[in-house]
Amino acid sequence: MVGDLMTESTLIRLGLFVYMGSWVLYLLHAAFRKNKSLGLAGDIAALAGLLLQTAAIGARWVESYRMGIGHAPLSNLYESMVFFAWTIALVYLIAVRRFKDRLLGAFVMPLVFLALASTSLMSQEIRPLVPALQSNWLTAHVLTCFLGYAAFAVAFSLSLLYLLKVRGGQGADGFLQEHLPPADLLDDYSYRIIAVGFPMLTLGIITGAAWANEAWGTYWSWDPKETWSLIVWLIYAAYLHARLARGWQGRRAAWLSILGFAATMFCYLGVNLLLSGLHSYATG
Repeated sequence: MVGDLMTESTLIRLGLFVYMGSWVLYLLHAAFRKNKSLGLAGDIAALAGLLLQTAAIGARWVESYRMGIGHAPLSNLYESMVFFAWTIALVYLIAVRRFKDRLLGAFVMPLVFLALASTSLMSQEIRPLVPALQSNWLTAHVLTCFLGYAAFAVAFSLSLLYLLKVRGGQGADGFLQEHLPPADLLDDYSYRIIAVGFPMLTLGIITGAAWANEAWGTYWSWDPKETWSLIVWLIYAAYLHARLARGWQGRRAAWLSILGFAATMFCYLGVNLLLSGLHSYATG
């Protein structure tokens, strides 16, 4: 058991180191835009970090079966944060393949790095599932929710890039003005990512409601986690409605995207750490 946990920890540390290297490569790519090899190297490093994380998650999963517990490593704050970092990296790599602009990596990789680095402050102990988590809904609920969260994280980075692009100015701002993609493209990329993340969050809420009915006998109980997930859903629903029906673009859409991600992070971390409720076990 100890050896396997050390292997998992080693893989996580290696992944953290590789993600940092990816971030540095993306920063160098931003500084020397004509050198495309730096951006490609950043992609390769990000993919390597994702593979190392995948191996770490797999090692923990196997170890839980060896211990006779046997569950997907998605049950507490440590495991969910590792998975959150993994989903952000995955969504980013898919997005950069689609959008063809690696400058985004200079803003997304810090989120991956910080999420993974924060796990060093959390308990890594593998524990049996509490009764409420002993359900086949666990994997479906966590997977859909975190794919939505990851999409919102990438959209948040794109929104920051958009605001930097339209800010104007000299010095560092002038450099960003010159090297960032056109503002309308950044705005469109953010919208597309949110348009993918929103259905994932919706599925996460639906599977969570089905799970709640199985565990507690009710689909909805206005638990703080449920309430804040609804708030996040409403913010992004408002974003899509304002975009499609009202023609909102540019600054207003970018700020609404940033607000949505702030609410997402409070739903994920703030509720777990600051509020009590039926989901208190998620603090691990």
